[in-house]
Amino acid sequence: MITNIGAKSLLCIVGFSITICFSGIGQYHDYGKITFERKTNLLKRFQDSRMSKMINEDNKIKIDKFELLFNDTSSVFRPIQDISEGRMGWMTTKNHYYQYLGEESQFIILGLFGQNIYIKDSLPQRQWKITESKRNISGYDCRKAIYEKNDSTRIYAWYTPELTPPIGPEGYCGLPGTILGLATEDGGIVYFAKSIQLVAPKNEDLTPDKGKNKVFTLVELKAKIEKDYGNTPWGKRMFDDLFRWL
Repeated sequence: MITNIGAKSLLCIVGFSITICFSGIGQYHDYGKITFERKTNLLKRFQDSRMSKMINEDNKIKIDKFELLFNDTSSVFRPIQDISEGRMGWMTTKNHYYQYLGEESQFIILGLFGQNIYIKDSLPQRQWKITESKRNISGYDCRKAIYEKNDSTRIYAWYTPELTPPIGPEGYCGLPGTILGLATEDGGIVYFAKSIQLVAPKNEDLTPDKGKNKVFTLVELKAKIEKDYGNTPWGKRMFDDLFRWL
């Protein structure tokens, strides 16, 4: 027989256990540091026969690392330098994206021929289709969304509402949560979060070094590249690479 005192003690234990069980569920965070791994299939990216001397089945997957630092108003997505990649380094892009949610603006640093191009523009407005497909990425439950960039290009994203800022790799944004996975439809380029730390970024990390460099809008930059390189065979490929995610 359970006495009144015993019953109260049992209820306290049960209540305490429930509190512990649910304390880690349904929590939402608006700051952190996410480390991403990007896998690029170089055979899909470079279909020029001349590249076959450098790329084969053994080295076709190139891995790069990035980090996304963010709080509730700002974020930066940037590459993690890898000095060991040697002569293969130029084969993949390594861009910086700063986003300011309150101002609905972004500052992008694109790498082109060993030089940086600086862009300041508004945040992109993308029409996402949110699906019922789900998966777990680095311990966070995510839902799949699809963006149809044009008639031939679709981008897949997996976002989690547990990390509340609407941001992601390569400046992708606009979903009800943070993107932890991003991929082209053919699987040629795939990003996945490998680790997530709930640490607040420093203000200096969220501020780009603009210097005295010329700053373009996206419209201005596209017009310049089309004018300067649009008539060359490699110009189109360069244009596609630069604006793959934009």
